[in-house]
Amino acid sequence: MRSMEPQRHIYIGLGSNLQDRIGQLARAVKAIETQIGPVLERSSIYESEAWGLEAQDNFMNAAIEVRSALDPRAILDRLLAIELQMGRRRKEKWGPRLIDLDLLFYQDRIIQEADLVVPHPQLHLRNFVLIPMLEIAPDWVHPIYQRSIEELYWQAPDAGEVYIFQKNWPVLPEM
Repeated sequence: MRSMEPQRHIYIGLGSNLQDRIGQLARAVKAIETQIGPVLERSSIYESEAWGLEAQDNFMNAAIEVRSALDPRAILDRLLAIELQMGRRRKEKWGPRLIDLDLLFYQDRIIQEADLVVPHPQLHLRNFVLIPMLEIAPDWVHPIYQRSIEELYWQAPDAGEVYIFQKNWPVLPEM
């Protein structure tokens, strides 16, 4: 039976800088499709230097657009569960990670709770988030700043380099 809940558009940022970085991103997308909803768009996979704590390996980053009937809290809970299932252990802020999944946007909703802030509070400062978003949703308007992703990118203070690593995503075997 099909859900009658409205389907919402959600943007999620992905990152990994440990082990098989591209494989981690691909496995996370597969888990998101299973646990949250279908992926409508996915950016290329980008490589960037670490942000915040810089003495670590480069990150692979991407952004996806997902359609889901889940509310923001349920999405956050599932993203955290996917990270945990994939082996992420939160040790230090901005430290190395197997997988990092961030709820960037939930429609045009603004949510400010202790453990749930949407839009992501620092996305407008980070090229490794803005550049993948620029590829899949350049005209998306940030509901707080009332600027498109493209405008936010040109205004971002981040001077960090972000490079396309590969356009095509790996195909994972069926489980």
